[in-house]
Amino acid sequence: MRLALLVLATIGYAVADLFTSIADMQNLLETERNIPKILDKYIHDEEERLVQLKKLSEEYSKKNEISIENGLKDITNPINAFLLIKRKIFDWKEIESKMNANKAGNVVSSITDDSYGVRYPTADDLSGAAIGLLRLQDTYRLDTKDLADGKIYADQGNYTFSAKDCFEIARAAYNEHDFYHTVMWMEEAQRRLGDEVEPTVEVEDILEYLAFALYKQNNLKHALKLTEELYKMNPTHPRAKGNVKWYEDLLEQEGVRRSDMRKNLPPIQNRRPDSVLGNTERTMYEALCRNEVPVSQKDISRLYCYYKRDRPFLVYAPIKVEIKRFNPLAVLFKDVISDDEVAAIQELAKPKLARATVHDSVTGKLVTATYRISKSAWLKEWEGDVVETVNKRIGYMTNLEMETAEELQIANYGIGGHYDPHFDHAKKEESKSFESLGTGNRIATVLFYMSQPSHGGGTVFTEAKSTILPTKNDALFWYNLYKQGDGNPDTRHAACPVLVGIKWVSNKWIHEKGNEFRRPCGLKSSDYERFVGDLGYGPEPRNAPNVSPNLAKDVWETL
Repeated sequence: MRLALLVLATIGYAVADLFTSIADMQNLLETERNIPKILDKYIHDEEERLVQLKKLSEEYSKKNEISIENGLKDITNPINAFLLIKRKIFDWKEIESKMNANKAGNVVSSITDDSYGVRYPTADDLSGAAIGLLRLQDTYRLDTKDLADGKIYADQGNYTFSAKDCFEIARAAYNEHDFYHTVMWMEEAQRRLGDEVEPTVEVEDILEYLAFALYKQNNLKHALKLTEELYKMNPTHPRAKGNVKWYEDLLEQEGVRRSDMRKNLPPIQNRRPDSVLGNTERTMYEALCRNEVPVSQKDISRLYCYYKRDRPFLVYAPIKVEIKRFNPLAVLFKDVISDDEVAAIQELAKPKLARATVHDSVTGKLVTATYRISKSAWLKEWEGDVVETVNKRIGYMTNLEMETAEELQIANYGIGGHYDPHFDHAKKEESKSFESLGTGNRIATVLFYMSQPSHGGGTVFTEAKSTILPTKNDALFWYNLYKQGDGNPDTRHAACPVLVGIKWVSNKWIHEKGNEFRRPCGLKSSDYERFVGDLGYGPEPRNAPNVSPNLAKDVWETL
């Protein structure tokens, strides 16, 4: 409660979504620079307490040098990012306490103005970061102890978790009724507490949470054992005695005699919820994210690369295309955006980043959702020359109409940032999804990879069973609809959570209107593209130049 009041009193205007975007985490690092300014101003106003606050200011100045030097490296590791959010919450609590103790309310209330630009994380940010870590743990099958030791695969982070850190993660899981992870992380907190010279968390708190989580995971005897330990440790505990009787009564209802309630304790069971284990799509999604689903050598042997030169401009400046999959066709356009363009787009997008939304299939309105954790911004052509340039380039890449396409969307993923399996197109029953646009359904998707995470962050197709890992400056392209206009169920896809690193992408959703002749219906409902811009005739670019038959004779001679 104290923490909640602190947050409301000092940064009540802030939305608890720092954890959804690494770009915002970078801004959090920048706020480190402002702490000495705030304190120095207060010291000037409160000379009689100069010594104490001057010392605090100097401490933060030293911390800033280290934080700024290691900042970006730290926040791209989810363990370090979680600890940064946690540390900042309690750092600010200390500052606010010392300033308010000296009647500095006016200074504290003014530090969120534009002159300082301070934005600190909230308890909800800490909870969101913890849930993000748990998502990463499940998706990539990470060991609890390794994570707590700061280790992700072979990468060793700069920090390790204390018993208190593990407790906070477990409590976040508990608050989400996720008792599977509560057990894992409370047990880790208990182990670490035994090694701490100065305890960072109360053992009584661990025992009470762990006992209830064990009960929820069908470990009644273990729950009783821990609760009795808690009662012996503190006979005045407000709930321990009553909980002992409650667990005894539950065991009795299961037919266990009182004399056997403390005997023959079975191994602890801690299964993931059946709602996850029985979800075949979820299982496939996680396996694809780990890149564990094999692709047959026969299918791989059919894939190839070619130069796209089917527009006059592209004859002299061809686009490199790598076919990643057929039916539905998915290709990777190689090196189609430069580092300078990426930087320019990011700078335009950063001030506009907001929690990413999805279309509500009933209302057609945009809403936030727990299955999509990232921040996004929409860029119009007039906002920068680079946006117009990229849009024009997409036209050359896809041979599709850009006038009816959606604006360029930029997305940045945070701690465990992901987007669960979904379709980009609207299904038949979702008639209101794009009604306000008046441009029909989403015929195709272009996804630019503007960064390349160290681990994770892939794009996976759960029905087609394929994985595409991000490669910087490339763009993934696929058709969402069959040629006759129906949605293709094999285009169901997802964004895997980012394990280590930064993930920036930009999306361009292209609509049906204006593409009636650019992508005409096939002669048969089963017709599909063999390559980008395939009109149903002419050779594949595997064996022939990918050029238009309408090119002038001198161009053919050049080729």
